[in-house]
Amino acid sequence: MMVEAENWRGVILRYVAVSLPLHAAWEFAQLPLYTIWTTGTPGQFWFAVFHCTLGDLAIAASTLVLSLALCRRAFGNDPRSRSVLMLTIALGVGDTIFSEWLNVHVRATWSYAPAMPLLPPFGTGLSPILQWLIVPTVAMRIAAGGRRPRSRPP
Repeated sequence: MMVEAENWRGVILRYVAVSLPLHAAWEFAQLPLYTIWTTGTPGQFWFAVFHCTLGDLAIAASTLVLSLALCRRAFGNDPRSRSVLMLTIALGVGDTIFSEWLNVHVRATWSYAPAMPLLPPFGTGLSPILQWLIVPTVAMRIAAGGRRPRSRPP
C-alpha cells in the first residue's frame, strides 16, 4: 500500500512542478487574446498571469488526482496509463469550458479580444482549450520521464 501511495504522490508532485512553468508561459502568451492586454496596466497583466497560473495548478492537481482515483480500479498502480492522461485532459477541458463561459458570458469577469478565435456552442476561446489539451500532455510526458503513457498496464 505504501508503494502505491508513493507512486501516486511522486507522479502528482512531478506533474504539478512541470505544469507550473508551462501554464505560466501559456497564460502570459495568451494575454493579447484578452481585452486586459489593451485596457490593463503592467501590474494587472502580472496579477492576471499569477492568479490564473495558480488556478491552473489547482485544476491540474485536482484533475490528475481525480483521474488517478477513477482509473485505479481499471489500471492498478500505473499512473502512466493513457486513460489517466485522457481523463485528466477531459476534466481540464470541461472545467475550462465552464469557467470561460461563466466568467466571460455570465459574470463578465474578463472578456476576449477580437483576436481570440471562438468555439461553438458556448463561444469559448480556442486558446484556453488548446492550453488544456497541450499542457497536460507535455507535463505528463515530462513527469513520466519522457515515456509515453501506456494504453494498457504491463
